[in-house]
Amino acid sequence: MMNIVFMGTPDFAVPVLQTIIDEGHTVSLVVTQPDRPKGRKRELTPPPVKVAALELGLPVFQPEKIRHDYQAVQEAAPDLIVTAAFGQLLPTEVLEIPAKGCINVHASLLPKYRGGAPIHQSIIDGEAETGVTIMYMVEKLDAGDMLLKRAIPITDEDNTGTMHDKLSKLGAQMIKEMLPKMEASVVEAEKQDEAAATFAPNIKKEQEVIDWTQDARSVFNHIRGLAPWPVAYTTLGETRLKLWSSVVAEGTTTEAPGTIVKLESDLLHVACGDETVLALKEVQPAGKKPMNVETFLRGAGAKLALGDKLGDL
Repeated sequence: MMNIVFMGTPDFAVPVLQTIIDEGHTVSLVVTQPDRPKGRKRELTPPPVKVAALELGLPVFQPEKIRHDYQAVQEAAPDLIVTAAFGQLLPTEVLEIPAKGCINVHASLLPKYRGGAPIHQSIIDGEAETGVTIMYMVEKLDAGDMLLKRAIPITDEDNTGTMHDKLSKLGAQMIKEMLPKMEASVVEAEKQDEAAATFAPNIKKEQEVIDWTQDARSVFNHIRGLAPWPVAYTTLGETRLKLWSSVVAEGTTTEAPGTIVKLESDLLHVACGDETVLALKEVQPAGKKPMNVETFLRGAGAKLALGDKLGDL
């Protein structure tokens, strides 16, 4: 069995860590991002991997910059480093520590969607499938040689939350398959096609705003690509209206994008670009919890009428 240093931060990484433990390997150190302020009270909150590691009785190390603070990793003297959504690039000094190298569990079919938001971006782009790639780590972002790659479909019922859970589970299954090969040093690596590489950087605030001039399918993908976090929004008057789920409606309209063209008991039909229509299913008015459109139209949206516009501000 190997001595492994694990590096990860969000929920996505927890099943990978658990699998390494379940397979009987020694995790001599868990490296994760520092606690960060969260919520309205800005209370310092530990990342999910730290919570899981402490529950497992594992030592935790939280460097602000692993590039400048890696002595604890050297002292752990691992045979292998496994990372999953750690959130920092590893310097050469760390990459050269383990004899069997450093491998990363990445939530995309590399070389597509390198970067910090591969699940969000693959859905926003309307991809029919995504997957997980296990690769050797190098100093360049997500550019190492690939060791194992598996694809799964993205259905219209999926959003970033459902795909996150599916890919996290898949990553755990794949690391279980990969560890014996790493221990026996019987791996085959495939170089990435640099010409085919695309990037998925972390979602920026401005990307959360819906552009109603896009066609309905694009807006539909945008909404589910940002659900359940950070959640896309439009404006309703002078307030924000977060959009949690929708469906592409049948029919066309010549109304301007953003115009409410049909009100049903449980659907709010909005004109989009190319004369298409999107029906909103779940929304969240400012200061309220997410709710279905039926509840919304009985409360904060009760005064909405045909011809009103979303996203005017």
